[in-house]
Amino acid sequence: MNESNNPSAIRSKKEICEALLRLMEQHPYEEITVKQIVLEAGLVRKTFYRNFTSKDDVMDSILEAMIIEYSTELVTTRVKSPLEVIIGFVKANEHVVMLLDKNDMMHLVLKKLNDRIPGRHDELVAMGLVPEEIFGNLDVTYILPFNIGAMWNVICAWVRNGMKDDPEELVKTLRQYIIRLGRRAEKFSLLSGTIVEREKAAEDEG
Repeated sequence: MNESNNPSAIRSKKEICEALLRLMEQHPYEEITVKQIVLEAGLVRKTFYRNFTSKDDVMDSILEAMIIEYSTELVTTRVKSPLEVIIGFVKANEHVVMLLDKNDMMHLVLKKLNDRIPGRHDELVAMGLVPEEIFGNLDVTYILPFNIGAMWNVICAWVRNGMKDDPEELVKTLRQYIIRLGRRAEKFSLLSGTIVEREKAAEDEG
């Protein structure tokens, strides 16, 4: 995508992006052509190629804008949990997300999240907003993809169900599950410690 702060270019990009989404309501993404997008937007091909290289470039622009919006709120919010932020983000972009799901394109958002979130995590660490008791000295190279993948699968299930379930109830259910996992892990840790102590005591007696 051609980056430009020119008001005319910004307006044209917006019109092109909106045109693609309108076409996706009527046609499969794979069948949509640049010619259709141009006609739907009421522009000329020259304007299209001045701003984008292809149909996929337009879609990438739409997704990039969404992810920037989400990741920015993730960093700046002080009143919402990460769960509330991502559920709210998906609900706010319900129209686009439903179109992506219909066209089997949800994986594109996952890729964007995997590309963007690690950098935002580093920002949160620098700002002192990452709880030490959660990450500590753990290697986030694998923890972040684990969290992102698990959460996005939840989102995909919610979307496939038509997003009928109440967002607040979804957040509540996930939060309760995470708390239960934590309690289970704590019990397992205590049990493991007790077993180790017994084995050590048995060795000492032997």
